Amino acid sequence: MAKRILILGAGVMQGPLIRCAKAMGLDTIVVDADRYAPMAELATWFFPIDLKDKEKIASLARGIAQKGGLSGVVTAGTDFSASAAFVAEKLGLPGCGYEAALRASDKEKMRRCFRDAGLPSPDFVVAGEAPKKSAIPFAYPLVIKPVDNMGARGCRRVDTDAELKTAVNKALEFSRSKRVIIESYMEGPEFSLDAIVYQGGVTICGFADRHIYFPPYFVEMGHTMPSNLEQSQQDEIINVFIRGIRALGIKNGAAKGDLKLTLNGPMIGEIAARLSGGYMSGWTYPYASGADPSQAAICIALGLPPQGLRTSRAWTSAERAFLSIPGAVRRLQGIDEAKAVPYVKDIFVRAAPGLEMSFPENNISKGGNIISCAPDREAAVNAAETGARKLLIQLEAPHPLTRAFLAAKKNTFPPSAYSLDRARQNALKKIPETNMAGAEKHLKPDELSRRNARLEHARIYPLPALLESDLRGDYCGRGVLESLDAVRDLLGLSLPLGTEPPFLGRSFWSALVRGGYQGACYYAECTALGR
Repeated sequence: MAKRILILGAGVMQGPLIRCAKAMGLDTIVVDADRYAPMAELATWFFPIDLKDKEKIASLARGIAQKGGLSGVVTAGTDFSASAAFVAEKLGLPGCGYEAALRASDKEKMRRCFRDAGLPSPDFVVAGEAPKKSAIPFAYPLVIKPVDNMGARGCRRVDTDAELKTAVNKALEFSRSKRVIIESYMEGPEFSLDAIVYQGGVTICGFADRHIYFPPYFVEMGHTMPSNLEQSQQDEIINVFIRGIRALGIKNGAAKGDLKLTLNGPMIGEIAARLSGGYMSGWTYPYASGADPSQAAICIALGLPPQGLRTSRAWTSAERAFLSIPGAVRRLQGIDEAKAVPYVKDIFVRAAPGLEMSFPENNISKGGNIISCAPDREAAVNAAETGARKLLIQLEAPHPLTRAFLAAKKNTFPPSAYSLDRARQNALKKIPETNMAGAEKHLKPDELSRRNARLEHARIYPLPALLESDLRGDYCGRGVLESLDAVRDLLGLSLPLGTEPPFLGRSFWSALVRGGYQGACYYAECTALGR
């Protein structure tokens, strides 16, 4: 009879664990609150159980152990390493220990642990409601987080008294224990590290540059593996990471760390007692190195020495996200074109027709992700970024969410797709407004109901200040000409440049500046509908 392993989570991030366990000849018992979770069908047996319900999972595990045996418990990329550790401890199975997992899951316990060990970590206070600034013994800027969540949900930077209460109340919505941690802000580039821990020994299996955007939130628009940081600085960060793992008491299992390199040296953001999500442990590190941390984590969960950590190549793997402005998805275009980009390996799509999208304030609500792997860094980064720019999300028009976004002040969050200096702003103000005079004369009676019929002979009024610029934006680095081509592709229209009516003028360009290709496409469609 094959050995059995219990895996917590059946989402995309747990796919590598499930596949690896099956390749190792193990029977997989997988639990997830979502009975339709995408990886549930890979399991030998699947049970719909909330991962927060550690007692129910332990009861299931105990029953399985009594009816044929259970050899281990493991998770990756979830909030619930403490649930896995609890079950393992209750059944006498290998694991990092429940108390160590709690310290690595609860940011208050974690910060106290690091402070007691003298490790470089931010100053902090914990609150159950918004405090007065006088109760916080350190200066702005601050970072507000729920103590018990991941993926940057409910996490943001705060710079003023006016922002403090709003940020704390929002973070409380994401906290299961209704506590927030208020930290001093760490200035500097951020890095993600994975490690396998066996009998107290730590093997680093991944050191990546994180690419964080859209303040005051911390939205990771991708990571690149391996880092191009100088090796001496990497060694300093690794040293602090390992000390943090040991301070938490993780002696067997895995650890994932987010650390910053500040002017005062490395500082710990957080360390979790599991392998990372975010496509790192299951994709970019294996692609770049040839090693497999999932196999090593499974071996340790079975009480065996880790296997799969021998590296066989030194390539670069890049992951990049694509996103949407607010609105409802009509369709996604460009998947085949993105797949055809040399060195692109995987595309993961969240955006789907009918789904309402919001501009991301965390690492959960993006449109999707693309992963590349190449022999050198430049080729890998170029492949991922080129592929991401080929993925186009067309929104329903009209729609109140998109309308409100395009009408918002340009200096508010969410940010505009392009940032214009004063000269370009003035140039935009000087061009004529949209003029569709004469569009109707081209229509036949049976064409009046066609959505884009009024645009088939329309032009785009030239704006040299943007057309001839080197501006990059649209949230994933598109140039202005590239964004205009995206509008043409989605609408299926030529839309040449021209000054004779009918033409799309000032408001069209304003929509492009505010919302990128999506904003311009939305404006053009609303114009076609006369709305």
